[in-house]
Amino acid sequence: MSLVELIAQADERGLATSGLACLDRCVPLLGGDDEVLRPLWASLADGGGDWAEGLEKARTALDSVGPEEPAEDEAALLARRMLGAAPAERTGAGIRVWADACSVASLHIHRLLDPAGDGAGSADELPHALNSVRAGGIPAEGRTEGMSPLVAAELRRQVTVLELLAGYGTGGLRQALEVSTEGRRVLRAVVSRRARGRG
Repeated sequence: MSLVELIAQADERGLATSGLACLDRCVPLLGGDDEVLRPLWASLADGGGDWAEGLEKARTALDSVGPEEPAEDEAALLARRMLGAAPAERTGAGIRVWADACSVASLHIHRLLDPAGDGAGSADELPHALNSVRAGGIPAEGRTEGMSPLVAAELRRQVTVLELLAGYGTGGLRQALEVSTEGRRVLRAVVSRRARGRG
């Protein structure tokens, strides 16, 4: 099933988890530590904390960090918009719009930062290209031409998170968090490598 189809069929918890996981993987661009979004993850579990309260704490913690270099300027701006657009209530149509926007933004961020790609593409071209990638779901073996490794891996993670929530409900949250943590480590390494290159 394609990523677009998985988002269309996801329930509110699945949508919130999908959007949060995308944001979580991009936290290194905002200078946040690995625990900054943990209260939001906890709020997704039955009897967990308050989503709105966790969101406000995350925004406060990440508010003072800015971008450092041109490629990361746009990437960090996209990550900050993901955080800023998160709805105070994780119910209703707002959470679906947010999850979909986070999906596209995260794929765009990974394309911009992939050392194997050039991050090229105009602002008009990128959304169309990325939506084509999302609609295709996980590409078959040997059919990843034109897709950089970092984008392909992010696409797989987005699909995996939605499949876990669709298949296991609340029980899939821990595995979804593990998938997101892995992706965050990868992006943190990419950001660190770029910083060393500038030095």
